[in-house]
Amino acid sequence: MSVMNKIVLSMALIRIFSGSIEIMAGLLMLRYNQIEKALLINSGLALVGPFVLLTTTTIGLVGMADKLSAGKMLWVLIGVSCIFIGILKK
Repeated sequence: MSVMNKIVLSMALIRIFSGSIEIMAGLLMLRYNQIEKALLINSGLALVGPFVLLTTTTIGLVGMADKLSAGKMLWVLIGVSCIFIGILKK
């Protein structure tokens, strides 16, 4: 049996935690049963999502830093930047 990679485990646990937050938010929306409160909860999730993306991507890049050339690392950072610009642009 192989030992689980600590980087992959960290990334997976963050995603599981994030998914749990999403489920709890959905249940809260159902419990309150009000559009205003549902929008407020949804807005809070909009803050969590990019943070989780940035955290898991950073952990993954740190784990692969010795395997990626500087050029490939630059392309990954440009891609992540484009995602954030698309998410945050109004």
